[in-house]
Amino acid sequence: MGRGRDQDMAAQQHKETLPRHVAIIMDGNGRWARKRHLPRQAGHVAGVNAVREVVRQAIEVGLEALTLYAFSSENWKRPALEVGALMGLFRLYFRNDMREIGELGARVRIIGNRTRVDPDIRAMIEDAENKTAANTGMNLIFAFDYGGQEEIVAAVRELAQAAKEGRLDPETITPELVSSRMFTAGLPEPDLVIRTSGERRLSNFLLWQSAYAELLFVDTLWPDFGRAEFMDALRQFTKRERRFGALPEAVA
Repeated sequence: MGRGRDQDMAAQQHKETLPRHVAIIMDGNGRWARKRHLPRQAGHVAGVNAVREVVRQAIEVGLEALTLYAFSSENWKRPALEVGALMGLFRLYFRNDMREIGELGARVRIIGNRTRVDPDIRAMIEDAENKTAANTGMNLIFAFDYGGQEEIVAAVRELAQAAKEGRLDPETITPELVSSRMFTAGLPEPDLVIRTSGERRLSNFLLWQSAYAELLFVDTLWPDFGRAEFMDALRQFTKRERRFGALPEAVA
């Protein structure tokens, strides 16, 4: 009996040290393919396999939320052939993987601009959200046709319109009110933002939400980022001292 309680306590302590919300900029598919003298499409296919591994691991360790940067608003500038291939992979993933994700108890949410995608993709998004809406497990968020600046502008416009119509006193606008107008409203802010491939920038990803997130840049290309790499990232997070602008307790 005592051993069972000890194990439960150890598991609880482990969970308390984990980030509640991890966000990942999945970068490096093209370079992964180029290193192997393969077409870029092969890198994106391998990247989808990495998504599957990381999603399952995140659910297993008990994260509250995982956000994956799947397609940025700037990605429309890529060659039409590549954009078409990415949309095809998105369709394939949602067609083949949503049932398993739902059975694992995850709740799916897509953030971004839905007006620019084809109607069938929009229908897949809505179907996945509706079918998993009652799930109480991990929130799985895909940032799809997403841009952080565009999101902030949309929130500001909404608040400005409310003020113009007399429904909002500008003096009452707070960071919490702005957050409530973001696509991620109701979710915890990211504790940890990971970017793969060695690049060290946010690339317009969750700019408002990541104000106090821990940033981790790893050299591993996304298709090679599996369960072991993900767990190593979580371990690195547990060693960080988060102060949110305050001084360390020893100094204070």
